[in-house]
Amino acid sequence: MIVSGMPVLAGPFEDAVAQFANDSFSDTEAAIGALATSGNPLAFPIIDALQDGRLLADPQSRKVFVKDKSGKVTDAATGEAATAPSGAVAVRLNNRLRRTVDAALGGLTLLSPDPAKRIQAAQSVFKTHDAAFLPVIEGALQKETNSGAKRAFAEAKAAIVLFDPKASEADKLDAISVIRDRGDQEALALLTGLSFDPSSALGRTSAAAISSIQSKLAIWATAQNAWYGLSLGSVLLLAAIGLAITFGVMGVINMAHGEMVMIGAYVTFMVQEVIRTSYPALFDYSLLIAVPLAFLVAGLIGVVIERTIIRFLYGRPLETLLATWGLSLVLQQAVRTMFGPTNREVGNPSWMSGAFEIGQMTITYNRLWIVVFTIAVFFILLGMLRFTSLGLEMRAVTQNRRMAASMGIATSRVDALTFGLGSGIAGIAGVALSQIDNVSPNLGQSYIIDSFMVVVFGGVGNLWGTLVGALTLGMANKFLEPVAGAVLGKIAILVLIILFIQKRPRGLFALKGRSVEA
Repeated sequence: MIVSGMPVLAGPFEDAVAQFANDSFSDTEAAIGALATSGNPLAFPIIDALQDGRLLADPQSRKVFVKDKSGKVTDAATGEAATAPSGAVAVRLNNRLRRTVDAALGGLTLLSPDPAKRIQAAQSVFKTHDAAFLPVIEGALQKETNSGAKRAFAEAKAAIVLFDPKASEADKLDAISVIRDRGDQEALALLTGLSFDPSSALGRTSAAAISSIQSKLAIWATAQNAWYGLSLGSVLLLAAIGLAITFGVMGVINMAHGEMVMIGAYVTFMVQEVIRTSYPALFDYSLLIAVPLAFLVAGLIGVVIERTIIRFLYGRPLETLLATWGLSLVLQQAVRTMFGPTNREVGNPSWMSGAFEIGQMTITYNRLWIVVFTIAVFFILLGMLRFTSLGLEMRAVTQNRRMAASMGIATSRVDALTFGLGSGIAGIAGVALSQIDNVSPNLGQSYIIDSFMVVVFGGVGNLWGTLVGALTLGMANKFLEPVAGAVLGKIAILVLIILFIQKRPRGLFALKGRSVEA
């Protein structure tokens, strides 16, 4: 006679748990089914442990134990702390049982106290539309108080009803209405997977629902493209705004501007490396630390470049183009020598990770923060140009260099500070771009041509023109790409800009002044 380790007055739940110790696939399947319908709060951790290989059974005492992920062991039947005997082994699973475990976990999660888990489980049932979950879904729907979970349960029930051959036509019509209101790609895929007679009421209602969802999705796709265009425009603005200053004030064609962006990205990498090795708790603040450092490093390098190279080439735009192009190659090679040619990892702080949805639009936090950061940089720079003495001197030099010099403005000092300011802004652009692009010696080359197009299109030296130009080009790129492809889209944009410049050589917003109009 076999003596069980279970108490004499064991109930159905305890009896089901004891079946795991039989080392029989059929008994294990029966135990999973009994636990899934028991309503006992211990059922979920037991089946979860079974899925992960953490459910232990002792063939001698015929007791079953749950080992959690931290290594703590409890009695599966009672949930009390216990010590597993040395002979306890993990309960075995085969492929068929693994599918059974997945289904059981899905059903148990529908009853989770966490609304987010209930919604996730209901969405899983919506995708599988497994009729076995219908009783659980209906019971949970009656008790549910959370509006999001209630809607998810209703959608899961509708998906099951639509594929249930025994469901009435009225129930299916109601289900189609629920799926239509959901209105996403999964709802569209579910409805298009149905095979109703097109002439029947179900067929006509289903076709109307499909058409309605497609119309809504087209609107959301347009909104998503607009967001992508705004996001790309903010990146272009951040990369071009420093170039707009140096190009507009100094007339210097700075082909090394992209390398200032690259330097800012590598400063971010170095800051994160120091934080990772010495101050890991500060990682979420790494970008806030990197922004001023990138501005100072890139700005100082810009001042040095202006004092040692650019100052000797004023009034000779071709020579400045060639000199700065050669300088860009030198800077790229210097970075390759110091950091290697491969990409460097720059991590996202927790507040820049993940995404959220608005309707059918997905918005990532890193892109959202870059848009906010770009707007802040733009208005700070605008305020600096308007309300500080340096800004007043820069505007005076832009409009009429000779007159500004005759009024006592040290134009050489303004030139150095302007070039340093433009380079510093490019450096903080590199901090932002490190969150969405590969940090490599070629990072700046990806943005230099687009930056020049933004500046020329918007109006040389005009910040508002740069803003409008960046957003216009960003939107145009994102709306042309789906139609013409990435390469042809860029070519089309370039051709349109060339045609535009033929009509308005000074761009959208031309600066006014005796020098610039001469």
